[in-house]
Amino acid sequence: MKSTYAASPAAPDNSVADSDSPTFEAQTYAKVSRRIIPFLMLCYLGAYLDRVNVGFAKLQMLNDLRFSETIYGLGAGIFFLGYFLFEVPSNVILHKVGARTWLARIMLTWAVISASFIFVKSPTTFYVLRFLLGVAEAGFAPGVILYLTYWYPSARRAKALSIFFMAIPLAGILGGPLSGWIMHSLQGVMSLTGWKWLFLLEAVPSLLLGIVILFYLDNGIASAKWLTDAEKRLLARNVEGDNAHKSAHGSIGAFIGDRRLWLLAAIYFCVVLGQYGLTFWLPTIIRKAGVSDPLHVGLFTAIPYLCAIVALPLIGMSADRLRERRLHLAIPMLVSVAGFAMLPLLGSVGASITLLSIASAGILAASSQFWSLPTAMLGGVSAAAGIAAVNCFANLAGFFSPAIVGWLNDLTGKSTAGLIFISLAVTLGALLVFLVPAKSVNR
Repeated sequence: MKSTYAASPAAPDNSVADSDSPTFEAQTYAKVSRRIIPFLMLCYLGAYLDRVNVGFAKLQMLNDLRFSETIYGLGAGIFFLGYFLFEVPSNVILHKVGARTWLARIMLTWAVISASFIFVKSPTTFYVLRFLLGVAEAGFAPGVILYLTYWYPSARRAKALSIFFMAIPLAGILGGPLSGWIMHSLQGVMSLTGWKWLFLLEAVPSLLLGIVILFYLDNGIASAKWLTDAEKRLLARNVEGDNAHKSAHGSIGAFIGDRRLWLLAAIYFCVVLGQYGLTFWLPTIIRKAGVSDPLHVGLFTAIPYLCAIVALPLIGMSADRLRERRLHLAIPMLVSVAGFAMLPLLGSVGASITLLSIASAGILAASSQFWSLPTAMLGGVSAAAGIAAVNCFANLAGFFSPAIVGWLNDLTGKSTAGLIFISLAVTLGALLVFLVPAKSVNR
């Protein structure tokens, strides 16, 4: 195969014999992973922190602004309406203009909007800014998922995705104590409440990382000057061979009519519903268990995410090693159901943290493992649109989850109904997993 890449100044080329060896291949993918995965994780950590810090701000904001649980739930969820409307076009644009420019645009925009929450005084302003934050952030997570398909074939992607999605529990581990400390320590400083400092300071990392992307990230294999020619040939050959087995729709009608996409969207809808049921209400659940100080709430929220960060890479490595995708998605979902369902039965702090840890490890592992399914089935432009479409429709659960749970909490005066609702939805999603043909994803 004749190389179409320019010679790399970073290192001398390798021999053809070396480039065909398993050791060379393993070393090449390790090199790629070291270069891009930690940085993308850091960016997603900033994204997730700015998306969900409203759950901590709620501990003070609702009293300060006299918002009800329903107002909070609707505002937390309306983020996903903006996300829904702009996600597919965002991924298609990324595929055309390149990841570096588009991901930087996404991060810089959402950082500015996130900081603007310090001006919230009414429900309307709260709703508008949450909607705009969703518009700004639309396309980042599916964009990164698409970007990883440019580098990794299906057989290597579950591990890469699981490591990338470790940013979610990392955001909980770091963001919980940080958010609690900001609200505890900066309350009243310069006449600003603690929740305003929270939005202002936690927007800074995303702003800085958005600038760094422009100088650090490569659009794909061909533009990576840190790879040798032999490494580029190996990576391109593996990706091209992997894409030969995937679907590529020739028309919009065929794309929309693909029942597999709707099944995948339904499964991920249930996963996301559980994920954001945990994320947006975790601080509240811990406070109701008997922890009142925001700093202590923040410290306790780190524990469930610590458990998740252990589970994610282990499940990802197991899925790649066994070339099995469905059970590695369905079982974590059912594990999370066990945690959610038992929460109303045990009210102590210790029991609540234990069950939240089980729920967190299960649902966040499921969130990463899900993406092994669509990325194994779709390639090219179909992957760009398909990944975004699945994520787009499924993330409407991010709207319904906090809105319905908030409404149920106000209606019943307890969190029991909301947790039962989440448990039933995630159970349904786990059952739907087995409608996906094993032969289409287990490779």
